[in-house]
Amino acid sequence: MHSRVLVLNASFEPLSVVPVRRAVALLLRNKAEVVEAAERALRSMSLSMEWPLVIRLVYYVRIGSLARPAPFTRRGVLLRDRSCQYCGGSADLTIDHVQPLSRGGASSWTNCVAACGPCNRRKANRLPAEAGMVLRHEPYQPRYLAFALVSANPAEEAWRKYLAS
Repeated sequence: MHSRVLVLNASFEPLSVVPVRRAVALLLRNKAEVVEAAERALRSMSLSMEWPLVIRLVYYVRIGSLARPAPFTRRGVLLRDRSCQYCGGSADLTIDHVQPLSRGGASSWTNCVAACGPCNRRKANRLPAEAGMVLRHEPYQPRYLAFALVSANPAEEAWRKYLAS
């Protein structure tokens, strides 16, 4: 538990996920500061410090191509949405094309959403409005880096507010 640490840029943008050991090295060299910490501590013979969950670099690092769009995958859509985009349920998730393929829709981030089996069958080969259904959230293409970080450790709640957007 808590074996990896989210590293934020000086502007609070997510940069990477590193092992605790690397995060401690950045903290000890005063290259980063703790933003979120666990309730337990790291101890050595001469030092005790809080266990970092999220750290922020002191100086801004230019990220360049790290903000490229994430490649589209079925698993990616399920990770992005995490629940049915029609009813909110989380069991038996499938992929639904908002505009069906047979009606000119594409398999893309902005046309696919997670849907439970019953909602997907109810919508069938129709648009949501035609089926009397409303999307809970508009589908979007996630930023590559933030999306990759969420996939790396989806259980780390302390990271969520820094990875949103």
